[in-house]
Amino acid sequence: MLRPLLAEALGTLILVATVVGSGIMAQHMAAGNDAVALLGNTLATAATLYVLISILGPISGAHFNPVVTLLLGKRADKLAYIVVQFIGAVGGTLLAHAMFAVPLIQAGSHIRTGPALWLGEVVATFGLILTIMLGARYRLAQVQLLVAAWITAGYWFTSSTSFANPAVTLARALTNSFSGIRMIDVPGFIIAQYIGGGLGFLVSRVLLKDDQ
Repeated sequence: MLRPLLAEALGTLILVATVVGSGIMAQHMAAGNDAVALLGNTLATAATLYVLISILGPISGAHFNPVVTLLLGKRADKLAYIVVQFIGAVGGTLLAHAMFAVPLIQAGSHIRTGPALWLGEVVATFGLILTIMLGARYRLAQVQLLVAAWITAGYWFTSSTSFANPAVTLARALTNSFSGIRMIDVPGFIIAQYIGGGLGFLVSRVLLKDDQ
């Protein structure tokens, strides 16, 4: 289990460091233009996802996400995977803050709450699980590209900017940068993510039924 757990922790750490770090960089360079900042944040996240899934997927499956692990992981590995994902995610925020010489632990103040944003998280996580399950069946060699493409689109077409990951959501509550979220808003996002993931799993099973 050591190699897969290390891969999951490292992958989630790098993913969150990318989300938070690119958010800080984009905020500094965009001169107040949120669209430009979001674009920079999006491109960095998508590129890193592609790389991480490509290089760590053969070792751990490249979940980097408790929803993915809960729904698609091996029963014996689920708890350990989820624990290291949360640890890695928090470490990613700390690493990003250290790289930009800002306080390591911060309280996110970006308000992200309400039915519209929760629906955005349901849609984002639904699509992520659908992409993974159908991609693994029909386009296995392109899964990393499909996931990166979905997250890229989700940053822009969902009201929530597509967190779609409980570990990443919690870690983003520890930064007061462009990527942040208030800690009080985290539970609503996580509940929506699990609902969306569950729906994505059920719909995927129906779509794949004839192939099983």
